[in-house]
Amino acid sequence: MATITASMVKELREKTGAGMMDCKQALQENGGDMEKAVDWLRAKGLSKAAKKSSRVAAEGLVGVATEGAKGALVEVNSETDFVARNEQFQQMVTAIASLALEAGGDIAALKGMEYPGAGKSVEEHVQEMVGTIGENMTVRRCAAVAVDEGVVASYMHNQAAPGLGKIGVLVALKSAGDAGKLEELGRKIAMHVAAAAPLALTAEEIDADIVAREKAIYEEEARESGKPDNIIEKMVEGKLRKFFKESALLSQVFVMDGERTIEQVLKDAEAEVGAPVELAGYVRMQLGEGIEKKEEDFAAEVAKAAGN
Repeated sequence: MATITASMVKELREKTGAGMMDCKQALQENGGDMEKAVDWLRAKGLSKAAKKSSRVAAEGLVGVATEGAKGALVEVNSETDFVARNEQFQQMVTAIASLALEAGGDIAALKGMEYPGAGKSVEEHVQEMVGTIGENMTVRRCAAVAVDEGVVASYMHNQAAPGLGKIGVLVALKSAGDAGKLEELGRKIAMHVAAAAPLALTAEEIDADIVAREKAIYEEEARESGKPDNIIEKMVEGKLRKFFKESALLSQVFVMDGERTIEQVLKDAEAEVGAPVELAGYVRMQLGEGIEKKEEDFAAEVAKAAGN
């Protein structure tokens, strides 16, 4: 039987990130062969990943990457916020965000791309990390924006590390103007988007299902007033106009001055930038939005863990 030394265990830990006892067992099971031990741990890690895949992963990080006139956002989920503070996890999300620039918003393409220095796909690398870190993790979604001429500015809210946080925003400004001033303007608008959470760029682009739901609510509220149908119709129209104004980015009031609309902010900036400015698109990505988190009774969870 091969002698397993502390230095061998240390080397295997550094290669795989697995626990000390797991590394020792892997070496023992494989006669001290380092490569076979790595494969053994990978297999064990993937087995763990399969067991953990049913757990809800609603924490994690949003990562952002920009390069001149293009930018990308990616959401990588974990089960707990503790993992989001893990340096390994943060490095992984940063690398995946950079790859998302090339994927152009295609999540399937992103998952299939080769992870830097790993010799395997992004999806395979994430699954391996599940075994290493010990939590279910998923690359949930990505998005990208680009302009032919101009800049794509970014903002990350609740930043945990550079380019990583809870709410990521990209703003694409199409213009032949000064790039530095466009970048500054874009970042301010991105901060507005993070705070105001617009539903679309213009009123016409707001999802028809959302509009229909709002209209139904307004009609029900108006009917409770007991007023005639023609008055009810005017009440509903007024509320819808207010809804569109408050929900479309270009018509929202800029949070930084509380006076001008975003459309006016863009117009006012043209003199300083030195050219017309068009807000060509934006993306706002908030961690965990749309994921149903499983709520459990904490006392019951503790009792379960204690075997009661």
